[in-house]
Amino acid sequence: MTHDLTPHDFLGVDGLLTDEERAIRDTVRDFARDELAPHVAQWYDEGTLPDDLGPRLGKLGLLGMHLEGYGCAGTSATAYGVACRELEAVDSGLRSFVSVQGSLAMYAIHRWGSEEHKDQWLPRMATGEAVGCFGLTESDAGSDPGSMRTRARRDAPGDEQSDWVLNGSKMWITNGTLAEVAVVWAQTDDGIRGFVVPTDTPGFSAHKIQRKLSLRASVTAELAFDDLRLPADAAFPEVRGLKGPLSCLNEARYGIVWGVVGAARACLEESLSYTSEREQFGRPLASFQLTQRKLALMAIAVNNAALVAWRLGALKDAGTLTPIQVSYGKYSNVRAALDVAREARTTLGGAGITLDHSVMRHMNNLETVMTYEGTEEMHLLSLGGQLTGIPAFR
Repeated sequence: MTHDLTPHDFLGVDGLLTDEERAIRDTVRDFARDELAPHVAQWYDEGTLPDDLGPRLGKLGLLGMHLEGYGCAGTSATAYGVACRELEAVDSGLRSFVSVQGSLAMYAIHRWGSEEHKDQWLPRMATGEAVGCFGLTESDAGSDPGSMRTRARRDAPGDEQSDWVLNGSKMWITNGTLAEVAVVWAQTDDGIRGFVVPTDTPGFSAHKIQRKLSLRASVTAELAFDDLRLPADAAFPEVRGLKGPLSCLNEARYGIVWGVVGAARACLEESLSYTSEREQFGRPLASFQLTQRKLALMAIAVNNAALVAWRLGALKDAGTLTPIQVSYGKYSNVRAALDVAREARTTLGGAGITLDHSVMRHMNNLETVMTYEGTEEMHLLSLGGQLTGIPAFR
């Protein structure tokens, strides 16, 4: 195991990676640094992403990379996590694009779709030719998705070969206006079901959410369905209830556990660089005891989060990772990353509030990451229920 005591790898976590995983790390890190980082402040400022982002990520094999077959790379879960980490070191919006494409839309089709769904969509989604989105959250149904109002009914009740008619809306949908296909969850007479919805279907509309203060280098939308007609085979054939969407969320949360380590690492590195160069009272800021305390605590938080991510990756690759462990990682790592970003911002003083530096952009992004894919409260309640045996959601 190599152990070079870099600020973000005091514990030698990257030495635990396989040769293939380290190669993926280096490839994604170089791509993110050279091709994405020089432009991300502009994308954040303008609230947009480049049109060719999907194909560029697909060319690297990053879309659905942890899935098997259908043009997907079939890497380890740990390799997928490492890729998420390197993308989020540039911006959370870039990791969100990959998460939604691979761990929500593609995973849903891969896990729950028919063979026809998989053949039709997954190869094109793996290359980035087709972008997907995932419609679960509604304006009045966030932490309680079972209360969703979007509904699908049979055109001819009782006839399982008749069309579906979909009505309702979904909110806070990443990639919503970019997507060629949407995985939409809706109430039916047979419980909550998932549907594969081509976005050019009459009755489908997507409206970009403007004036965001966070995750600006990410496209977020409201989806609306107005008597949208789908063939009978548009529905996922087997899964019923919340088991389907929650299994997808668990996949995406796993990627977040790794991704936020990258954001925290970037903040630590920028803080260390800035305070080593910036002088006050005739000496570098990094020479002051209080600054060194901040740097040391940030390094501890980054390294502990990296170790949590690696451990969950090892469990996932062994097939033993549980949803409650993912909740543990999602809460602890996002909270740690947000604390690091906030502390790093203070070490840059006034310079830290500008887009010339990354720390406040990361901090703003992490405010959203803390809330999506399960709020802090929901993950803590899940952990509390596990500890006590007493559910406290209601």
